[in-house]
Amino acid sequence: MKLFSGKSQDFNKILKKYFLVKNESTSLEPLYEVFNAVKSEDFEVVLEYLKQSEAIAENFSYYLHNLFEGKPFNVSLTEANILSENSFFPEFKKRVLNTLLPPVENEDSVFYMVDHLLRNPKKDLKFLQEISEENISELFILLKIDKIILKESVQKELIFSINILAWRMIGDALKSEVLKMTPEYKNYDNPFIALQHELEILSTEIRNIKDFRFTSKNTDVKQVFIYVSQCLEFVDNAFKNSSKYGISNKTNQTLLRIKQQINRLKDIISLLLINKDEDVLNNSKTLVYNILEYKSRKNNIAELFDDSTLLISHLITNHTAETGTKYISSNYKEYFKMLYKASGGGMIVGFLCVLKMLYSYSSSSDFAHAFLYSMNYAMGFVMIYLMHFTLATKQPAMTAATMVKVLSEEQNTTKNYTEFSHLFAKLIRTQFIAFMGNVLWAFPVALAIIYGFDVLLQENLAAQKSPKLLKDLNFLDSKAFLHASIAGVFLFISGIIAGSVGNNSVFYQMPKRLEKNLFLKKIFGEKFSKSIAKFYENNWPGIISNVWFGVFLGVAGPIGHFLGIDLDIRHITFAAGNFALGLYGNHFEVSTFTIWISIATIFGVGFFNFIVSFGLSMTLALRSRKIDLQEFKQIRKAIFSYFVSNPWKFFLPIRSQVLDSRSDEMMVKSIPKKSEDR
Repeated sequence: MKLFSGKSQDFNKILKKYFLVKNESTSLEPLYEVFNAVKSEDFEVVLEYLKQSEAIAENFSYYLHNLFEGKPFNVSLTEANILSENSFFPEFKKRVLNTLLPPVENEDSVFYMVDHLLRNPKKDLKFLQEISEENISELFILLKIDKIILKESVQKELIFSINILAWRMIGDALKSEVLKMTPEYKNYDNPFIALQHELEILSTEIRNIKDFRFTSKNTDVKQVFIYVSQCLEFVDNAFKNSSKYGISNKTNQTLLRIKQQINRLKDIISLLLINKDEDVLNNSKTLVYNILEYKSRKNNIAELFDDSTLLISHLITNHTAETGTKYISSNYKEYFKMLYKASGGGMIVGFLCVLKMLYSYSSSSDFAHAFLYSMNYAMGFVMIYLMHFTLATKQPAMTAATMVKVLSEEQNTTKNYTEFSHLFAKLIRTQFIAFMGNVLWAFPVALAIIYGFDVLLQENLAAQKSPKLLKDLNFLDSKAFLHASIAGVFLFISGIIAGSVGNNSVFYQMPKRLEKNLFLKKIFGEKFSKSIAKFYENNWPGIISNVWFGVFLGVAGPIGHFLGIDLDIRHITFAAGNFALGLYGNHFEVSTFTIWISIATIFGVGFFNFIVSFGLSMTLALRSRKIDLQEFKQIRKAIFSYFVSNPWKFFLPIRSQVLDSRSDEMMVKSIPKKSEDR
């Protein structure tokens, strides 16, 4: 037998203090002190002591039975770690509040007792889970709690918990927004109604048949599990249909809650199944462990965030993946078409650079500057979007989702990694030519406009701003790359907004509402209603996304100035236009070093714009598709190897017949058209 350490003497003293004689107390203090002492001791030593001290073990057992006798535990099974609110933020607020300021619970319940026994729930549960099965079984037998699952009061609580969950599930499943997600299930086919009926039959059998036991062979039990699996299938179909019908945050939370309740229902029914004699002990242990585990995770904010945002992020990236396909060129024609679109975008940005410089001369407040800059950016970005031109840095947020969607649809083989690397090379060269188109046209257009003003007004309007413009383009003397990274974050957020607006448009059926609107039909005619609905469907997410991107860029500088911090943005295309204004304002009298450092800064800004927005979008897309990061490391190696062997394919549209056709096939197969998907 193992000898007691100094701490074990404390354990010995505590047991003798409370259980040397029969303890009639219903206070939690003895159990709390014993539990804390046990955590500091080798568990085998504890078992050995209880075996040798039969009277103490007997009195400890009596205390436990007396303590928990008649205490309801249905709340621990039906509410702990199950969503209670219909949307994310109320649930989040509730969990934060419960963590900081625990709610007042019914003191005569297991829910309250476990809360006050496990002061550090995760750590305490981990300690219990690390005890071997044999040792914990021996403890249950010693304390005579190995057959609690057969107690009538326990079984009644379990049946009551099953009924509570069933009624809550059926209430949620019959909500109109949930039924909308599963049109294939008509009311008379709804598995939740059938499950509730079957559970009522089981409850009746338990009430009417003395010593009734569930077994896996029981016909009614088998039928219950069939309906449970059908209910899970119902929820899975609803989630799958979200790509067709969209989904609101409220509906997402409701479906998540139904799924949690179904899984909890399965857990409880499994506790009642006694197929072999050893199941009595095993189920008794499982009941205790389940209650402790549910309670330990009841305020888990990380789980709430993961569960609540996973589907929404999937839908957002699904929308952006569809949009991203048009930003990947496969041949010379598409490559130079992208150059044309980027050139158009660069021309418009040239105008925007001059306008922003003129607005900066305004002696108005920071708020007025923020408004003017925001409207300038937003107006220009929406023009670029509606004229089907391209702003290069808007692409990464879209194309990252496309790449991950393709990746998630393909099997993980070396051959597929090579084909994916070729697809990635096509993406990079499309980004490259878009950068070039933006930069090469923003510079001359801004230069031509400021020259035109000089000729008309006989004044160099860029002279006053020239020193600052050129200083901002020296990454050694400014925070240009930090500000470029901030712009990359805004690019990422604008991509999320586009996906979110697209999802909401589908969920609320906005195009159909516009098309069927009686007022529009009456005033403008049916043809106009259809055309406005089509325009909304195709363009509204992009318009809203571009407006918000403009607002983000416009307010960053004035907010930084107002707060007294160096907060600003840098964008490659605007940097090129500002370079032209800086040179003209200084009458082109700048050093060679200034020219080269400015060019380096412009392309450095472009790199950080791209890498930040693409990296954040890729991370979101990887998470939404549940792609293993280990697999992503293999893909990175494959892309690097492909770059080393084929560097020019990352910049020029060099044809590779087999890889081109295969990568195109991967993209077409993985990214359905809207008409096919919806």
